[in-house]
Amino acid sequence: MAEAQRVVVAGSCEGPVLVLDESLSFWGGFEYETGTIIDQAHPQVSADLAGNIVMMPVGRGSSSASSVLAEAIRRGTAPVALILLESDEIVALGAIIAEEMYGITMPILIVDRPTYNELTSAKRLAIDPEGRIETSVG
Repeated sequence: MAEAQRVVVAGSCEGPVLVLDESLSFWGGFEYETGTIIDQAHPQVSADLAGNIVMMPVGRGSSSASSVLAEAIRRGTAPVALILLESDEIVALGAIIAEEMYGITMPILIVDRPTYNELTSAKRLAIDPEGRIETSVG
């Protein structure tokens, strides 16, 4: 079991892990209607984020990304959680807005590099509200 260094948005979830090779902007790089990466320069273009626990170093891009992420959370096309190496206030704002407006929680955790590296090899993870991360679930 691993633990987050910081819980940005608390919540619980379980799902498959999708590790992004690069950071992603939810504004212009992500299609909220389908949950897929549309940034043609991203190494995982066309990957589906919906229902996955997505790991990436940090978010990237415009302040409008928070509204795109909140809409994806509302539609059910967003990741079920984000695990990051660095805090990203814009991404966090999108999750906070979705929680406040729609009552839907998408946990966001910050982990250190050794924990991040360890978690990238997991197929599935479970996250609890205290930021504990269990591997090899399911």
